[in-house]
Amino acid sequence: MSFHDIQQISNNAQNESAARYPALQEAIENYIVNIREEYGNMNAKQARDTLLSEYNYQMRSHLKSSRSFGLNIEAGDICYIDYGRAYISEIGYQHFGLVLKVFCGKAFVLPMTSNENNYSLAYDPVSNPEGLRHLMRLGKVEGLYRYSVLFLNDGKFINTARIIDIKGHIDPQGELFERIRARFISCLE
Repeated sequence: MSFHDIQQISNNAQNESAARYPALQEAIENYIVNIREEYGNMNAKQARDTLLSEYNYQMRSHLKSSRSFGLNIEAGDICYIDYGRAYISEIGYQHFGLVLKVFCGKAFVLPMTSNENNYSLAYDPVSNPEGLRHLMRLGKVEGLYRYSVLFLNDGKFINTARIIDIKGHIDPQGELFERIRARFISCLE
């Protein structure tokens, strides 16, 4: 069954049980077979991360925000986030992220990594002026154990229910936070 076939299933069926549509049931069964095969081809880490993300989605996708479980997010928070499944060159699954702004119940986050290769490739005006400009070195931030890098080209608004925990904080009135904001805004110009 193709994407087009699935789209053709009645749009009038939005509030009806999927069980009433044999073509949809067939599509679901095919999807389950494909997912089982996909998991079988993953290494253990990929399978674990994917399952954990699916579990988090089942437990949290109905929540309006992280306040539902007592987590109040603010600009400057460095959070452990479940970004979910991703396409190539997008952040996915569980990674850290810096909250730039909380707006209307969502958080605008810049994903982070502590990957040493990304750190060495990241642009730095002094030590690596030929580096990749979409990567910004943070150095070692309080609350984290390794040097970190921001993915400036992967910023996005997320439902704060994706946030698992707050691990650190950068003062949003401080010089580092302002440099991050300025670098991110320069990516939009």
